[in-house]
Amino acid sequence: MPAILLVEDDDALATALDLALTRLGHDVTVERSGEAALRTLLHERRAIDVVVLDLMLPGVDGFEVCRRARGSLTTPIILLTARGDPIDVVAGLECGADDYVVKPAEPRVLDARVKAVLRRVSAPSAATPPVLRVGSIEIDRAAMVATRHGEELALSAVETRLLLEFADHAGQVLSRQSLLRRVWDYGYVGDSRLVDAAVARLRAKIEDDPGKPAVLKTVRGLGYRLTKP
Repeated sequence: MPAILLVEDDDALATALDLALTRLGHDVTVERSGEAALRTLLHERRAIDVVVLDLMLPGVDGFEVCRRARGSLTTPIILLTARGDPIDVVAGLECGADDYVVKPAEPRVLDARVKAVLRRVSAPSAATPPVLRVGSIEIDRAAMVATRHGEELALSAVETRLLLEFADHAGQVLSRQSLLRRVWDYGYVGDSRLVDAAVARLRAKIEDDPGKPAVLKTVRGLGYRLTKP
């Protein structure tokens, strides 16, 4: 039974999602503030499989919760965001979130997104070899650990899967839509912000100068390409 930490300050919405997700087979813990969420995640170290996080929280908001959690945890984070807030979506993704759902959150949609991020985290790639090397980057598939110049990279689960996808197809251009299918595990029509934000975070960790990427190149109008050494 997947353990979900639902962080939502709207009592009615929190109760409705708690009941619906519990009926759908999840073990739900509800926190109604960012401070309480951080205490659960970072201090109590409770076993949480997925965080469903409202952005607009009193006190410590969702952006800060996401940023602090991502500093030491790889637990998948799904944002809850109001419709018509694309800037908030991008900012949340740049803080390290893995996905987002627009409010009002339909429980079965949220359930599907939770299951999708769990499949991505738990399912190892079937491709070989078990250890991939691209230039100074080495990725251990089984351990889901990447190193650069021998130093371990602090990658989230999505960033690791994204890097694996690029490494498996080094030298090839991968479109945003193909990356959404392969890395995020669903078609997710039309929204490339997930990919762009994840690529920006990945570049910050694998490039000498993320502003002038030499490893992970943008191919204008097409997508991205990991350069072969």
